[in-house]
Amino acid sequence: MVLAAHIFCGLMLLQTPGLSEARELMVKEDQRSIHVEVLGEGLPVVLIPSLGRGAQDFDDLKMRLVDAGYQVILPQPRGIGQSSGLTVGLTLQDLAADVYAVSKAVTNSPVIVVGHAFGNRVARTFASEYPQQTKGVILLAAGGSTNIPKEIVKALRDSFRTDLPEAEHLEAVRLAFFAEGNEPAAWRDGWYPEVAIYQEAATKATPLQSWWAGGVAPMLVIQPLEDRVAPPANADKLLKAYPERVKVQKLAYAGHALLPEQPQQVADTIISWLRERF
Repeated sequence: MVLAAHIFCGLMLLQTPGLSEARELMVKEDQRSIHVEVLGEGLPVVLIPSLGRGAQDFDDLKMRLVDAGYQVILPQPRGIGQSSGLTVGLTLQDLAADVYAVSKAVTNSPVIVVGHAFGNRVARTFASEYPQQTKGVILLAAGGSTNIPKEIVKALRDSFRTDLPEAEHLEAVRLAFFAEGNEPAAWRDGWYPEVAIYQEAATKATPLQSWWAGGVAPMLVIQPLEDRVAPPANADKLLKAYPERVKVQKLAYAGHALLPEQPQQVADTIISWLRERF
């Protein structure tokens, strides 16, 4: 079993339930210690969350993927839960190396790497740095190449200010992350400002050209049409640059949060593409 084979090189198995249940692992390598949840069996799919947020954002999607016959791997970013490691002087390559350590500890097979919002940067960096370990790339709300309006930048910053009055905080979350008419309460909690700080610093320390292409594997971009942080122009640029390997699926009635807004459509789009390509 792969898990047992790695236990002496830094992987600690925290639970050993049946294969249909979650397995919790600690992957320790160099100065990183990453807490991981693994569910299901099948083609491995790694889920990487948004800026300053944890793997819990995938609670709905992970079960839909498991039910569809996939193995789901959820590493927590450094500074969330039991995950730890250096948080200064990092690049996106360091964060992608966390994902690589996790993927190699869990499976011998190439993985599908899924990045949501900020996680799309880590996913694309992973695919660029480790092409032999990348079977496919899925980007949910993929930004990085267009400017964000100042009022949206402020709303994004204020989303991490849980000290604000609740109504003011939720309005910031709504403006930055949710489409018109969608309720932002699902993201009232789950904000880790210290994590967002080092993630933003890692982005600034990493040249855009080192990760923007996202490697050479097939890529699906699910583009929310009402995304104010990563507007559709980002997806259009990827499609224009790499038409032979990029598919863009645009999604109405969704913003940058995407997952709590259109959970069924997101899952159906991912599963359909995976079955079509692999």
